[in-house]
Amino acid sequence: MTRNATPRPVPVPTPMTQPFWDGAKKRKLMLQYDPSTRTYQFWPRACSVQTGKRNLEWKETSGKGAVYASTITYVPAAGFEGKGPYVLGLIDLDEGVRIIGNVINVEPEDVAIGMRVKVAWEKLSEDINYFAFEPDKARRK
Repeated sequence: MTRNATPRPVPVPTPMTQPFWDGAKKRKLMLQYDPSTRTYQFWPRACSVQTGKRNLEWKETSGKGAVYASTITYVPAAGFEGKGPYVLGLIDLDEGVRIIGNVINVEPEDVAIGMRVKVAWEKLSEDINYFAFEPDKARRK
């Protein structure tokens, strides 16, 4: 950790988000799923954004997708002081959800729109794994 750096914030699960964090602990990217419309949604909510119903289920996703947009962060947020420059990306998951996360294990200038990525995990504590994305070398678009 660099001098004057603040520790990275560790999320605190709530009853609404607990299934997400339970999956993350097992390195599974879980999202809410609406069985009526067969669509996923992110971020966790009490009801479906499609129908307003409270019939949501939690399902594991593939964790794979493509970069929709990205930015290189040169002035790090609190808790990321030693990681700069780093990439923050909007990722279109194969399941139809757009999610934001760090893009890691790649040079920042090599991240490109359309680049295939897969979920990767950063251990923040004994109970919390946090998702990020890394290049999916197994599949090219």
